[in-house]
Amino acid sequence: MNQNKDIIRRVSSWYFSKRVLPYWVILLADSFIVFFCCIFTFWITYKTQVLLDHLNVLFYTSLFYAAISWIGARIFRTYSGILRYSSFVDLMKLTYANAVSLGIALVVTIILRRTGHFTIAALRPIHTCIVFLLATLVMWGLRVMVKFLFDVTNADAKAQRALIYGALTGGIGLAKNIRSQSPPQFVICGFISHEHRIKDMKLLGVPVYTLEDDLEEIIEREHIQALLVSPARVNEFRNNQKVQDILISKGIKIYMAHEATEASVKDGELQADSMPMQEVSVEDLLPRSEIRVDMDSVGKQLAGKRILITGSAGSIGMEIVRQVARFGPEKLMLVDQAETPQHDVRLMMARYYPQVPCEVVVTSISRRTRMEFIFQDFRPDYVFHAAAYKHVPMMEDNPSEAVLNNIYGTKVIADMSVKYGVKKFVMISTDKAVNPTNVMGCSKRICEIYVQSLDRKLKMEALAASHGKSADYTQFVTTRFGNVLGSNGSVIPLFREQIKKGGPVTVTDENIVRFFMLIPEACKLVLEAGTKGNGGEIFVFDMGQPVKIADLAKRMIALSGAKDVKIEYTGLREGEKLYEEVLNELENTKPTFHEKIRIAQVREYDYEDVAREIDELVEISKQFDNMATVRKMKEMVPEYKSNNSVYEVLDQEMAQE
Repeated sequence: MNQNKDIIRRVSSWYFSKRVLPYWVILLADSFIVFFCCIFTFWITYKTQVLLDHLNVLFYTSLFYAAISWIGARIFRTYSGILRYSSFVDLMKLTYANAVSLGIALVVTIILRRTGHFTIAALRPIHTCIVFLLATLVMWGLRVMVKFLFDVTNADAKAQRALIYGALTGGIGLAKNIRSQSPPQFVICGFISHEHRIKDMKLLGVPVYTLEDDLEEIIEREHIQALLVSPARVNEFRNNQKVQDILISKGIKIYMAHEATEASVKDGELQADSMPMQEVSVEDLLPRSEIRVDMDSVGKQLAGKRILITGSAGSIGMEIVRQVARFGPEKLMLVDQAETPQHDVRLMMARYYPQVPCEVVVTSISRRTRMEFIFQDFRPDYVFHAAAYKHVPMMEDNPSEAVLNNIYGTKVIADMSVKYGVKKFVMISTDKAVNPTNVMGCSKRICEIYVQSLDRKLKMEALAASHGKSADYTQFVTTRFGNVLGSNGSVIPLFREQIKKGGPVTVTDENIVRFFMLIPEACKLVLEAGTKGNGGEIFVFDMGQPVKIADLAKRMIALSGAKDVKIEYTGLREGEKLYEEVLNELENTKPTFHEKIRIAQVREYDYEDVAREIDELVEISKQFDNMATVRKMKEMVPEYKSNNSVYEVLDQEMAQE
């Protein structure tokens, strides 16, 4: 008895709780549809007089069928959806639910009719089938009607008329996702498909176009205001400059799901948890291919390790901090001389990675005594060396600081890494180190030479000590790449600010080009190259297609919608060159474990010679004689030829000697 009461209590608690109360509207509506279909089917079959004669039995039969319909509804939870968002999946669930209810009703009806009990079996089996078939159609119609009325009554005049770039792969899912928004942000007017087989067809009631169609004519005819890029077609769209130019010239707003990942698209459908569409910035439109990195293998090597990161407050350094912190290192030591940005790093670690032990230090890497204490106390397993002065014009005016910070600072960190048994030292270099035309680029090339020669020396000593067998020693790896988007002092934030002020947008030269890469992508490649390198390599990254800075400025102006913003050409800055290189003309490369990473085969230097020359350079730099300092740098790096710089006179003098 108590058990029966407990069952009744649990059932009533579930059905009458406030949490499910809204479901009752749908459940009762569906039940009434089944009840009504019973009476309607009987009336169609036997007419009015017979219905009146059997009204009592028919009423109980209809009530019984309505109750049975609850079983299928409970199994498939047909009442749990929101009618205005009904989809094909919801309609199929209704079909399955009514099929289950029909099966139960048929069994009960046949048994009762054969035993002569007609009280709740007024309908024959064939009529029972008709009842549930008809009820299914009416339930479908109810949901479709509610969805249609909702879409019509909630149509927002502010919603933008939009095309979707990409159809079968992700586009349909994106369209469904957009249509479920309330209030609607977009009205889907068509798809631009890469599949010629569906050209001139309709998907979700709107036409499908292809890239061969006249896009400008379609935009004008359909009064298009926006284009939504399917997550699965982002890379193709980035590299389709022709379509981008048409859209920008027509003032069409372009939207992408910035945080969409492969997990966002499954079987061509955009998943419900994918990120909302956001209007693109120029960074999103720069042509580049997707970079995939095996971060799991990187994480396995860094997890539980003690990791020191220099330049942690810079754009690259801070991103390395973020990515490394996710792997669960034993402890982080973060070094940078910029106090305020270091404070920001400290706050970031406390907020997002409180579980990671972290020490944030404000000091210069060129302070040898301070760095000795840090290494002696911390004993890092890995060192990621991102600290450096990087602005070309500033280093042209301050070559001694470039030497003391970039070169001497790197030597200090490298020497400490050897002394305290660091497993691997990873240095961040730059494409400006290739055939350098400025002080900054030359300083980074000398850093490359030093760590590579040091690695070679250590490797030879280790092999000699182990009689030709492999032995542990501190491995030095260099990573070299170009400009990163969004870094401190990069051109895009500068252009954006100039456009905001009404111009002019300043470009140094009409023909200047640069390579660009996203900061997270660059840092992932750094981590993979650093952890998988064997020591002594200079890894160069595939930076994709070079971007003409003048074209970048024009596109940013067009995307901003600003009028009458002019571009002003100011001339190359000191030490600046038109084309950045990733490899020296005399260098070759060989492939690695990643298609975007190659190894530069460069000239090898003797460590003793390099160390002696660096010591001489440091002593000269302490005299703060710019010409003497740069002359020594040119002697160490013969390919260093100044461009648009006061130091060009040194090239002429040295050529005559």
